[in-house]
Amino acid sequence: MNQADRPPKVFYEIFVRSFCDSNQDGLGDLNGITSKLDYLQYLGVEGIWLTPFFKSDTYHKYDVIDYYQVDPQCGTLADFERLIHEAHERGIKVLIDFVINHTSKKNPWFLEAKKGKGNTYRDYYVWMTPAQIKQRGIEIREKTADSGETNPWHWAQKGDSEKYYGMFWNEMPDLNMDNPKVREEIYAIGKFWLEKGVDGFRMDAAKHIYPEWEAEKCHDFWFEFRQRMEAVKPDIYVVGEVWTKAAKVAPFFKGLKANFNFDLSDALQNIVKTGKDKLKIVEMLIANYKMFEQIVPDFVDATMLTNHDQNRIGSIADGHQDKLKMAATLLLTLPGNPFIYYGEELGMKGVKPDENLREAFLWNTRNQDRDRSNWRKPKYNTDSKVKPLRLQTEDSDSLFWHYKNLISLRKSTAALAQIYQPNLSVSSVKSTGLLSFIRPHQEGSVLVIQNITDSSQRFYIKESIESQLFSYKVQSLDGNDVVLNAYGCLVLMLRK
Repeated sequence: MNQADRPPKVFYEIFVRSFCDSNQDGLGDLNGITSKLDYLQYLGVEGIWLTPFFKSDTYHKYDVIDYYQVDPQCGTLADFERLIHEAHERGIKVLIDFVINHTSKKNPWFLEAKKGKGNTYRDYYVWMTPAQIKQRGIEIREKTADSGETNPWHWAQKGDSEKYYGMFWNEMPDLNMDNPKVREEIYAIGKFWLEKGVDGFRMDAAKHIYPEWEAEKCHDFWFEFRQRMEAVKPDIYVVGEVWTKAAKVAPFFKGLKANFNFDLSDALQNIVKTGKDKLKIVEMLIANYKMFEQIVPDFVDATMLTNHDQNRIGSIADGHQDKLKMAATLLLTLPGNPFIYYGEELGMKGVKPDENLREAFLWNTRNQDRDRSNWRKPKYNTDSKVKPLRLQTEDSDSLFWHYKNLISLRKSTAALAQIYQPNLSVSSVKSTGLLSFIRPHQEGSVLVIQNITDSSQRFYIKESIESQLFSYKVQSLDGNDVVLNAYGCLVLMLRK
């Protein structure tokens, strides 16, 4: 794999509205992100994923009115171009959220489509009569992790004979990807943003690009999408949100270079909750990799603890700093291409509904924080509940420093930095209270041992140790005989 095609070693997801307010209007914006690129570079981030900033009238902007226009709440196109330039100057790549499963009801395409069957844009969306819907048995759908909507068919206006399909809710009508004109619109939009300097896309709702009764069509669509986008930018990075089990994720790698690993996210959260590796993460990942590589050898496994749609890891751990350090250690030493959700490095908290997962980043103490977004009153992230960044940077034992040091270790250690053809094997260290694995590599293999319990663990390492790379709460290390305190970890370079 050539150097130009190397993915960033560590990504950082930014919910634009919540990250940094550059003009004190209460809303995070693009200029705010630009002003914090030095911080992201200092943390060690090599790539950022921006949630939608296209023209939209919702706070989250996942229902797009105009794909070519930056929403004035976020800034201007010139602001975005400056952000791209400044990020690239610092060696940071930029992914943007590309929402093509659906549009806003206020998108001009839908405003035209709902005028009637004869309209040019009618076939941009999916329409059926109630009789057709009933005949196919698709009146209702089961709730899924990514959508609680059970009645996905909606009336556009009184007197209509057909309903439109909107899987997420009635304000988000699904596009009809069987229509070649829709596909060409999507490819034109993608080309526009790639030519502005974007390095790739996070594809929202990639699993649902076709309705559930035509799900098998998704895989061919994504293959075509990738071909068209690579014709514009050969080294484009495209990561898909395919929120399902690994076996169903695997076929999406035909088109999508990377896909998020929700199985791993769930497993890591479960360890934080229970102190037990119930899902046997190492064995699970090895089995998943075998499925993925059958589709394409150079797949990218995009990993995360949580994202903007999941309860924050800070709340799952109930703010327990050692549990949060454990979660960070596992994310940043396991294989894959890790994505950190903004504020995870501070231990930010949040439990659904979604607004609570997207509260403002805490740059400084409240009375000194001119950069803090104020788009809603925080419920989980106040100075008394989460220590702001400035205070954490002054504390060498803080969660921030744990993240920063682990990111540095990951980037500087070949075995940990490997992304393509993920390297993972079981270790000789066996204990129900430990999660241990080896990252084998010709430049030196790395052994990771993490105590996932609230009590000390004693064990013996059979492998031959070259050096110690990282440790936390090691009670004693006598040769290969080790005692790790609660939630302690040890990362070792093994002798060749």
